[in-house]
Amino acid sequence: MINTIIQSVQDAQEGAEIITDGEPVEKTLSIIELIISGGMAGQIIIAILFLLLVLACYIYFERLFAIKAASQVDSNFMNQIKDYVSNGKTEAAQLLCAQTNTPVSRLINKGITRIGKPLEDINTAIENAGRLEIYGLEKNVSVLATISGAAPMIGFLGTVVGMIIAIFELANAGGTIQMDVLASGLYTAMTTTVAGLIVGIIAYITYNHLVVKTNKVVYQMEANSLEFLDHLNEPI
Repeated sequence: MINTIIQSVQDAQEGAEIITDGEPVEKTLSIIELIISGGMAGQIIIAILFLLLVLACYIYFERLFAIKAASQVDSNFMNQIKDYVSNGKTEAAQLLCAQTNTPVSRLINKGITRIGKPLEDINTAIENAGRLEIYGLEKNVSVLATISGAAPMIGFLGTVVGMIIAIFELANAGGTIQMDVLASGLYTAMTTTVAGLIVGIIAYITYNHLVVKTNKVVYQMEANSLEFLDHLNEPI
């Protein structure tokens, strides 16, 4: 009896040693390994999302620099224009507008070329030129809005594809559930969802930032146009 108890204790100690020796080692998984583990379907969707991210970043920085350049107007610009117009020096005013070369200066130049016509015609000409300037400022910005909505949908598409792969593998596993069999489909489902949301969030934030910057330039254009029209309407 005593020998049996001693043998049981020894067996337990040996088992404990095996468990101790076989402690689970923490496994790390890099982003590259995670993408590769997602299978071909996941890699294709991740590649599409990466291209959308590159496109979004390019549009954002290209438009940001263009809008920033468009908003830089000399604070003394309108005072010079009004002095030239008051003294009848329209050619000098047009030259100043050409040298400044900003949306505001182009609108004022359009108004200067219409001096002598009814004020309503001048206002209409400036408004038409303003629409063209706004269109130029908003060039490709709508693509960011499209990416912000399409990227999460593409990511969810990867989720559906990954779940289909996981269910297919599970159905062909003979009734035994093995995590390594489901891993590929689950990796596809999770990685594409995260990637889609990240790209969508970045595109959404950059789009709204550009909209705010564009609106500031538009307000600047409107303010200077009104100042120019008010000056023309002043009695001589």
